[in-house]
Amino acid sequence: ELQQKVEETELLKMELQMLETERVRLSLVEEKFTDVLQLLQQLQDLNISKRALGKILLSTLESCRDPQNGKAHLFEVLDTLHHELTACELFQSQPLGQAQDRQALANPLLISC
Repeated sequence: ELQQKVEETELLKMELQMLETERVRLSLVEEKFTDVLQLLQQLQDLNISKRALGKILLSTLESCRDPQNGKAHLFEVLDTLHHELTACELFQSQPLGQAQDRQALANPLLISC
């Protein structure tokens, strides 16, 4: 019975560690997603055309064309979209103060599983 309790405790510890890892991963995803949404809002404020935005999205999807499924692929798409948006020419032509704000949003942290 004592051995069974020890095994249960070990399983619970492993499950807790997995949950903590998932919590951290989701927190990183939330940060990246927030950054992407803020960039999209800034582009809307700069009156980006739907065509230009569509090209950014298609470019992102094209570069993440691997037929992989699962979380890793979704994170790759989100990270690639973030990079595509930060490389947008409209941001390059902003005054210095706004460009610095954009750089503050660019999270260099890559999401990995």
